[in-house]
Amino acid sequence: MHAQIFARPGRAVRRSGAPAARPASRALLIVLAAVLAASGCGSGGGGEEAGDSASVNGLVAYDINPMPREKVKEGGTLRWGLTELPSQWNQNHVDGNLAVVEKVISAVMPRPFLSDHRGEITNNPDYVTAAEVTETEPRQVVTLTLNPKAKWSDGTPITWRDYQAQWQAMNGRNTAYRAASTVGYADIEKVARGENDHQVVITFATPFTDWRSLFTPLYPSSTNSSPDAFNNAWLNAIPVTAGPFKLGGFDRAARSVTLVRDTNWWGAEARLDRIVFRGLDGGRLVSAATAGELDVAELGPAVADHQRVKSAPNMVVRQAAGTDYRQLTLNGESPALADVKVRQAIALGVNREALAQSGLQGLDWPAVLLNNHFFLATQAGYRDGAGELGTYDPAKAEKLLDEAGWAKKGDVRVKDGRQLRLRYVVPSGLQLARSEAELVRRALQQIGIQVDVKTVPSDEFFTGYVIPGKFDLASFSYVGTPFPISRVHGQYANAAEGDRQWNANLGRIGSAEIDAEMRKALTALDPVDARAHANAADRLIWQAVNVLPLYQRPQSVAVRTTVANVGARGLYDLRYQDIGFTE
Repeated sequence: MHAQIFARPGRAVRRSGAPAARPASRALLIVLAAVLAASGCGSGGGGEEAGDSASVNGLVAYDINPMPREKVKEGGTLRWGLTELPSQWNQNHVDGNLAVVEKVISAVMPRPFLSDHRGEITNNPDYVTAAEVTETEPRQVVTLTLNPKAKWSDGTPITWRDYQAQWQAMNGRNTAYRAASTVGYADIEKVARGENDHQVVITFATPFTDWRSLFTPLYPSSTNSSPDAFNNAWLNAIPVTAGPFKLGGFDRAARSVTLVRDTNWWGAEARLDRIVFRGLDGGRLVSAATAGELDVAELGPAVADHQRVKSAPNMVVRQAAGTDYRQLTLNGESPALADVKVRQAIALGVNREALAQSGLQGLDWPAVLLNNHFFLATQAGYRDGAGELGTYDPAKAEKLLDEAGWAKKGDVRVKDGRQLRLRYVVPSGLQLARSEAELVRRALQQIGIQVDVKTVPSDEFFTGYVIPGKFDLASFSYVGTPFPISRVHGQYANAAEGDRQWNANLGRIGSAEIDAEMRKALTALDPVDARAHANAADRLIWQAVNVLPLYQRPQSVAVRTTVANVGARGLYDLRYQDIGFTE
């Protein structure tokens, strides 16, 4: 099973899996390690002081061969490999909530807001010339001023009605719309016309700090006018566009979709004539790149694939801190892990550095630990919240186990006549997960905890074991986004009293204190305050030991050496009109 969800609230992208981050949404934000789009890394410094260079906290934040437009050649065809050619092109639909859909749709549909390499969000002046919170009492009100030049490819102007229709389709009130996420949209009370058709007034019933996560991508009101149009109008079709490129055509036999420069685009003209996206299975993607048949192809963690690309003529592997990170989840409802001292002992007894070095071996990427549950190391707001639990200290771990009443008898800890024994569930076919489990088993054995590694069918790993809580330990990956506060909330939200439905909180560990800080972060309209509360929640989560963050993988992309402004983008939103060839 290859499952990746790269989700922004209302801006979600995944490779299989179910969409949710707050109770109003259903996404689980999970990624298995074998996914082709492997990414990123973490660090221990403060994010705010890192500056605006491509290197943040000593890590490459994006590697796209950035060049000014005037140095990019006019014309040419870019051949871009995809892991599949999907059928649903409505990215806001649960079935279109895919990374490959995002790659194509970002070139042809409105993106009112853009992220830089640190996850800082600004409005995209091609669509939105101004965006601000205009009222905070009694309701949060956001006012967007739209670019009056912006129009759909059928000639219809982009107006407040498109925003209203998307909110109505995505707010969860009509479940016939198969929306990928309702996060943020469900907090909106109304979307109305402002001073004219090109002003949008959005009133929130509940304050929502990540309001810039909404309406990207934006679809026309015709798409959102009915559940049938929302669910079916974009099946094997891209009927309307509004970007630097437009649809050139589909070739189902060749498994390709071609985009061509839109001469009616009102922004800076696209440098390329066309982009041809091809869906290729498995190793064929790398083979096509090394054979000179592709100009861009995302790589997975296989070292051999990296070496093949590096040795191919005119190709280079571009690497940057991506977004998905490995972590170890502890099941707080397991009798053996119910005591927080036992969970803290595991945090101290697991050698995270050894796990990072093993997982990144051969990828030419530093083994740097991630010490935050909300923010990536290259992200504005990142702080090391681990404290003493972030350091490998088996002696302190043994002391905590002693205090918890687990006495060491020989090589095993015993309490009330039973051994401290844990079941570590691993999906079949994923060597990385198996290697992690073996390293954890050996480390915990040193402090008297016995670990039984159980391999389960990969397609049952989540549905049969992790989600229903039939495990003690499990490692997989979560995905960071430019909107970490609303995205992460569901992963650590406490179950309601009398209702032990944990939803996206797979560790089944929470508290009123964590919820309070997360709620403050979700509703704070000052980004500095929101980040401060998120980091306060992070420190509490570290102490509770729900998820033990490990490390991030690099995002690696094979790119032709003469291609500019595309590659390993991390959190950076590509500017498709600037992509092109240097010679």
